[in-house]
Amino acid sequence: MTGQGDGGQPAGADPATAEAYRILRSRIDLSVLPPLTRAVTEAVVCASADFDYVTDLVCDETTLAAGVSALKYGKPVVADSAMVVAGIGGHPVICKTAEPLAARLARTAGISVAAAGVRLGFAESGPGAVWVVGSAPGAISEILSRFTHPSLVIALPAGLDGAAAAKDTLRASGVPCLSNVSEKGGPSVAAAAFGALLRIAAGTPGAQANSPRA
Repeated sequence: MTGQGDGGQPAGADPATAEAYRILRSRIDLSVLPPLTRAVTEAVVCASADFDYVTDLVCDETTLAAGVSALKYGKPVVADSAMVVAGIGGHPVICKTAEPLAARLARTAGISVAAAGVRLGFAESGPGAVWVVGSAPGAISEILSRFTHPSLVIALPAGLDGAAAAKDTLRASGVPCLSNVSEKGGPSVAAAAFGALLRIAAGTPGAQANSPRA
């Protein structure tokens, strides 16, 4: 099992990752954050070198704990792009966007390829999946329209054309999610947030994953 160090840093992390966490913690103290929120925030800041995420991320500890529980019990993970899958690595992920069938469905139904990928992904995963959206804001609206009943939607796509609005709509829907307010984001950021929760699900101390604070 993969463990973690303090605040979500991977135990036995490679030297570059360990140094990134050391530098982060020398510049800002995030120990006041609830443990899952801290783990996600530190992972995202380390992946992006962008301290604005400290205030930009929208995290709810109870929602994150539900996502950790879903991962712990093997719920499917669905990503909106191959770039997100590449960032996750080492964990089974459903991603239909790059398949020829997604392109055909998009043409036939008059929807985006990202939306087609969501439809195909949901057909395989069913309800209760963990969704990781880091590339296509349009995937968010399709997740909502499909009534996917997710355990968690990690919604961190970037874009000047609708990304912030799509994330705002997701938060307003009441669907359990981890998102950010601004237009920034991207596959590496979404993958980093997911990785923080996956490491906790895979073996960090139970208090961190199971005792969320308000």
